[in-house]
Amino acid sequence: MYRIFLAEDDEVLCSLIKKHLESWGYQVTAAEDFADIMGEFVRSEPQLVLLDLKLPYFNGFHWCEEIRRVSQVPIIFLSSAADDMNMVMAMSRGADDFVAKPFNLEVLSAKVQAILRRTYSFGSSGNLLEHRGAVLNLGSGNLSYQGQSVELTRNELRILNLLFSQAGNVVSREAIMQMLWENDDFVDDNTLTVNINRLRRKLEGIGLKNMILTRKGLGYMAQ
Repeated sequence: MYRIFLAEDDEVLCSLIKKHLESWGYQVTAAEDFADIMGEFVRSEPQLVLLDLKLPYFNGFHWCEEIRRVSQVPIIFLSSAADDMNMVMAMSRGADDFVAKPFNLEVLSAKVQAILRRTYSFGSSGNLLEHRGAVLNLGSGNLSYQGQSVELTRNELRILNLLFSQAGNVVSREAIMQMLWENDDFVDDNTLTVNINRLRRKLEGIGLKNMILTRKGLGYMAQ
């Protein structure tokens, strides 16, 4: 079952699209918090995005660019402003298709089916984690936040993956070192401290100060 993320603020149209696509066997998650489209996108782990152009807070162009920073998931724009300029702008920002409103739901589902078949006939989608607006791409090893991104080393990626997966909970230094040992990287206490400090500097460089907290005598946590 393919997962679709739908960002459409017209409640009636959103409901119609969702019910129609679900009748075709798709799992559809409709956006609820239009100020946190990226968070909802990451949590829904979609294989296709349907994105309205005119949305509250930020328009579809903005969110398309933000999604493209972390993922190559196919994106279809939905808009009543279907002039040539908007279509060109959508494509230049990474969209895969543009459907003009009003549209026939059968035509939309046919486009969805075609893009999914073309995109995933060979296999997998991306693997992302999101915490406090920061998006960790486990495939590329990049961390993105508010338009900025930083490349992580293998150990930094593994450490942040563990902390994000346990966000709000303390992870002991021993658990982190054990996780790294299991991946054939021997890390002693001093080396772990170096990795944590370097990771913190990278996070601060893109505006994520104090994301990793030290709990003295216990370990670390992502807040």
